[in-house]
Amino acid sequence: MRAIVVSELGGPEVLAAGEHPDPEPGPGEIIVEAAAAGVNFIDIYRRSGVYAQPLPYVPGHEGAGVVVAVGAGVTGVAVGDRVAWHDAPGSYAERVVVPAALAVPVPDDTDLIAAAAVMLQGMTAHYLCRSTFPVTEGTVTVVHAAAGGVGLLLTQMIKSLGGIVIATTSSAPKAALAEQAGADYVVGYDEFGATARRVTDGRGVDVVYDGVGKSTFDAGLAALRPRGMMVLFGGSSGQVPPFDPQRLNSGGSLFLTRPTLAHYTADRGELLWRATDVLTAVADGDLNVRIGVEYSLAHAPQAHADLAARRTTGKLLLIP
Repeated sequence: MRAIVVSELGGPEVLAAGEHPDPEPGPGEIIVEAAAAGVNFIDIYRRSGVYAQPLPYVPGHEGAGVVVAVGAGVTGVAVGDRVAWHDAPGSYAERVVVPAALAVPVPDDTDLIAAAAVMLQGMTAHYLCRSTFPVTEGTVTVVHAAAGGVGLLLTQMIKSLGGIVIATTSSAPKAALAEQAGADYVVGYDEFGATARRVTDGRGVDVVYDGVGKSTFDAGLAALRPRGMMVLFGGSSGQVPPFDPQRLNSGGSLFLTRPTLAHYTADRGELLWRATDVLTAVADGDLNVRIGVEYSLAHAPQAHADLAARRTTGKLLLIP
């Protein structure tokens, strides 16, 4: 099979395509013929060394496809089933070893490409607005990078729950996408603080959903109401430097959390709840999935470069 292998940490150029033996399933595992693999910022963090990663390795953790082999002890999954996953290492490949406990069924009326596009970002948006800071009618939110993969899905989910979205984007085309997703206010990154104060009559917003990190963090804290929450779930502009926790006190007894999807899919029941909610919304047309670019495996370096430079909107996929 063809796969991408990283043998040394570095820039996009370390993503090397090559031929490798087909994998075999171990106990509790399935082999999936991949229809698509998701490209995410966490892949960049691992490739560049921000997150520790043993070498060599096949990158990617997200995808969807059709089961072609089943290991010992696997129940509830059979050859020919359509499945998706968000946390199976080695997803930048034609065939992927997936722990059966992490595979979720894809409804027959849901396209596998669309399923691959929403597993990580869709369930991330789901936990952000339903669990980390549950949005209710009238909740005022800031969504950074609202034209990105998570941002577009999160904006739609917040609106479905009755929330108000102040969306940040970096260009007019991206602003148009955020508006189409339902954002109430769409502004540049230098303007969201003033907009937050104006919209809330000076009080501040209830929650900031920040996947940008370093360049937006300080202004995001300043935009919160007393006892508001900063939900820092990524760092596309760089990691937030260490800071004095007294800033949370002086800002109004603020809350800060740095969540990750793994802790919000901690058991099989929670995983199936979030995945089923997201995939059903996609199938019903209630959640619009924007796929920005589909790349071949050989063009994985370009996909990483485009994502890091924020040249894209929506979801980036690799098609084996």
